[in-house]
This record gives sequence, structure tokens and C-alpha cells, in this order.
Amino acid sequence: MRTAYSLLGLGLATLLAVPASAGDTSAKKAMVERGRYLIATSGCNDCHTPGYMQKDGKVPESEWLTGESMGWQGPWGTTYAANLRLALSQMTEQQWLARARGAYRPPMPGPSLHAMTDADLRAIYRYVKSLPLKGNPAPAYVPPGGQVATPYFDFTPKNLPKQAAAK
Repeated sequence: MRTAYSLLGLGLATLLAVPASAGDTSAKKAMVERGRYLIATSGCNDCHTPGYMQKDGKVPESEWLTGESMGWQGPWGTTYAANLRLALSQMTEQQWLARARGAYRPPMPGPSLHAMTDADLRAIYRYVKSLPLKGNPAPAYVPPGGQVATPYFDFTPKNLPKQAAAK
């Protein structure tokens, strides 16, 4: 009799656990979808997906966030949009949150990441982690005056009025 009650209890516990795990799966999928939405609407692909702006966003999702070897050069040096698939694969979620709250070199819009909630940043992390690893790391940062071996956009101010140049 005791064994029958134990089995009945185990069976009930299993049945009650199924909806919870199904709900967990649903919640996880919703978070990944939220991350996809944030990536698609926050401009991440503009720099982190090769050819995204030039093709008016018509780049397959399989190519999203694989980094860019086109540099962005200005008084800060030359920066590159990271391959987020590779970069986030090497971070825990907590490390990503700390990194997202940190400082960035231009043209990365750090204030946009700083304005996001932790839930938004977690959703982005989980979306990126849901993608298969693909591509190569972006070239390393080059300090001002350093030798740049890739094509780059030049953001160095030119022909500034003397008054603006003095600031």
C-alpha cells in the first residue's frame, strides 16, 4: 500500500511538473524572441552585420551579428564592430551585463545600451547565444596614428571653423 501511494505521489509530482517546464520553455522562447526584436529594432545589425545597411536590411538572419572588418576611424583610433556571436559565446550572462554597462569607443552607441533594462540586455544575450557560432573575430582596435590594414570610414572632423576646432 505504501508503495502504491509513493508511486501515486511520484506520478502526481511528475504531472504537475510538466506544465511548469512547458511554461519555462515558452518563457525562454519568448525571451529569445524579445532579444531578436531588440536586435532588429535597435540598430545592432547596422554595424555588426556585414552589408546590412547597404542592402536595406535584407540580409538573412543566418548572417546577423557576425562582425565587420570595415573600420570606423576618428580621433579615438580605429574600431570595428565585433562578431557578437563569438564575443558573447565567451561571456556569462553576468559578464555581458557588466560589459553592456561599461564604456565604449565610437561609433558604438553606449548610451543606448545603458538605457536598456537588465531584462532587455538578458534577452539580447539569450538571442545571440541561440545563434550558431559563425564567422571570424573582428580586427583588433587600432590606436590613433596606428597602421590600419583594412578599409575604414573616416570620421575625422575636417574644415571646422576655428572657433569649433578650439573647443
